[in-house]
Amino acid sequence: MKVNTNSDRRSGHTWRFFRSGGFDQVRIDTVDDLRHLGELDQKLWSVLACPTSGLEFDSRTLQLLDTDGDGRIRAPEVIAAARWVCAVLKDPDGLFRGADALPLAAIDSAHPEGGKLLATAQKALAYLGKPEASAIAVADLADTTRLFAPEHFNGDGIVPAELAAETTSDPALVKAIGLIVDTLGSVDDRSGRPGVDQDRADAFFAAAQAVSDWHAEAEAEAEAAPQTVLPLGEATAEAAAVFDAVRAKVEDYFTRCRLAAFDERAATALNPADAAYAELAVQTLGTDAAGVAALPLARAAPGRALPLGEGLNPAWEGPLAALQARVIEPILGARAELSQAEWQDLAARFAAYRAWLAAKPASPVAALAAAELRALLDAGVHARLSALIAQDRAAETAAAQIDALERLVRYHRDLVTLLRNFVTLSDFYDAGDKAIFQVGTLYLDQRSCELCLRVADMGRHAALAPLSGAYLVYCQCVRQDEAPITIVAAMTGGDADEMMVPGRNGVFYDRQGRDWNASVVKVVEAPISVRQAFWSPYKRVGRMLGEQLQKFAASRDKAVDERAAVGVAEAGTKAAAPAPAAPSQAFDIAKFAGIFAAIGLALGAIGTALAAVATGFLSLPAWQMPLVVVGVLLLISGPSMLLAWFKLRQRNLGPLLDANGWAVNTRARINIPFGAALTGVAALPPGASRSLADPYAEKQRPWGTWMFLLIVAVIAFVLWQQGMFERLVS
Repeated sequence: MKVNTNSDRRSGHTWRFFRSGGFDQVRIDTVDDLRHLGELDQKLWSVLACPTSGLEFDSRTLQLLDTDGDGRIRAPEVIAAARWVCAVLKDPDGLFRGADALPLAAIDSAHPEGGKLLATAQKALAYLGKPEASAIAVADLADTTRLFAPEHFNGDGIVPAELAAETTSDPALVKAIGLIVDTLGSVDDRSGRPGVDQDRADAFFAAAQAVSDWHAEAEAEAEAAPQTVLPLGEATAEAAAVFDAVRAKVEDYFTRCRLAAFDERAATALNPADAAYAELAVQTLGTDAAGVAALPLARAAPGRALPLGEGLNPAWEGPLAALQARVIEPILGARAELSQAEWQDLAARFAAYRAWLAAKPASPVAALAAAELRALLDAGVHARLSALIAQDRAAETAAAQIDALERLVRYHRDLVTLLRNFVTLSDFYDAGDKAIFQVGTLYLDQRSCELCLRVADMGRHAALAPLSGAYLVYCQCVRQDEAPITIVAAMTGGDADEMMVPGRNGVFYDRQGRDWNASVVKVVEAPISVRQAFWSPYKRVGRMLGEQLQKFAASRDKAVDERAAVGVAEAGTKAAAPAPAAPSQAFDIAKFAGIFAAIGLALGAIGTALAAVATGFLSLPAWQMPLVVVGVLLLISGPSMLLAWFKLRQRNLGPLLDANGWAVNTRARINIPFGAALTGVAALPPGASRSLADPYAEKQRPWGTWMFLLIVAVIAFVLWQQGMFERLVS
């Protein structure tokens, strides 16, 4: 790893660089490097921006670094973090150790902000029951609700009931907070307790005023016309429910009576027929029977009133008794029957009530009593609650110091790790560590792929990632009780012939060591190694010959089947109608002699060609023969090897990260040696013993040996005929 130095002219700081991945990367391993990070030319940074999700990095730290909350970490935010942490720490050298706990002695108490942070850390440890602790860890600040009591102001603008009870001794205010939480829900205070913020307070009292005005409208109309909106006062709602329960049935009765008055012939049809009673007669009857309740309320007759006692359908006696007690008697007085005009008068009275009820505000607050809401409105509780919320928001200093302390502790542990994956990519090119974008290891087809990235949008990623020049395998990973994830793995070693197809399965291990079922869903092909490119022409030819042989065998098999089918059909035809026997043909020896002669000529031509090649090869000096063999191999494999070599040298990490939302600022190459280190291929352990005795090995057949010996014999015969052996001896 080559190192060079570069002195920044503005500050005099000497930067040190190392070369890895085909480009210069700055070293970040001293406190002075951190202090002068803002002076480093950003053209020399490896990355200028990265997302806050999909990384193997603490999400809370990324959230604190993302000061503008846009979901991305940019270079200015990284510079500001490094400058701030160096200012408030007495000894920033501890940042390079990445310890989980921050020693209190490392905080610079002489710095104005550092002094506040030290006091906050001591107070937080006291809250946690560790006043004698000399360091504060990330875990101590993971649950900030333990650092805030609900009875104290904490600056979040949320007031729980405990805070109101402790600071105001105002029971109306405490009651209002409880009603708001019950009707409109709550917001969690920093202490973890449910509370009320300004938006909920405003919404509740606005709804309370609307409900009060709605009740006031009915009260005003009741004063002007007592029997209009609330004909029975507070009992109107219950009476309206009783009225609506029998309304449809009473309307049915009076409609039948009006039809009977319209035409006397209709009276018989409008009353139950004898057949209806006959059906009921065979049943076990009760007043709650459906068949009884379906009958009219009473016998319909022209102009007849509705009886409220004698002659009433027994299934409706109860509801009509309730109507008489709660509606008819309070409004019309006691009576034995109800005329249609009186019924219409009652319906008109409740129509106004229903119109008023339809205007009821659509809010959970409307379920509360009007008197209770008016008591809160008249007592000025809204203003007092708003003042308490403003007072809590004004106490932001204490909460801000807790947030700043958490920021410092997390930066102390994580900042340098981020720099080594942002300003440089040293974690990626260092064999001992994994970069924050590497999410795990994929095991597939006797190899392990270390360069695995999480993919949020496979369509977008697959459109840009092929520019990396790497062989990519996209996998859907599933695990019980976990949401499925999609990863992309770069295959940078081994072979890929007919290997990666959608549907193949493997196992993915994440950075926590959990195993996931991985299934290949997409493959982007590219060269993997020069060795693969060397053999690829021969494999293509072999594959082509195999396919042609398979096609030929299939066609011959099909022809045999067709001839067999035709033969069977002809045999059946001949059995049905035997034909005169055809005269047998005499054996034609001349025909077969021609065939054998043609075969002999073909073998002779092949032998002559092979002999010519062998003659030319053997006529060469001994030192030229290996060169000819190498030349032939290069002629066949050279183009594919050269093309693969150029492509492998162009493999680039940048498009893989850019497709995930990164802003990579350099060509981070994955050359051939580094690519081989990123993908492990199966190999026997050192010192392992291996037995070659295979009880299920295929039996060796001598056809290949006999064919080779036949070719050698033919070549030797041709050389002997041409006198080659005599010339060699002489």
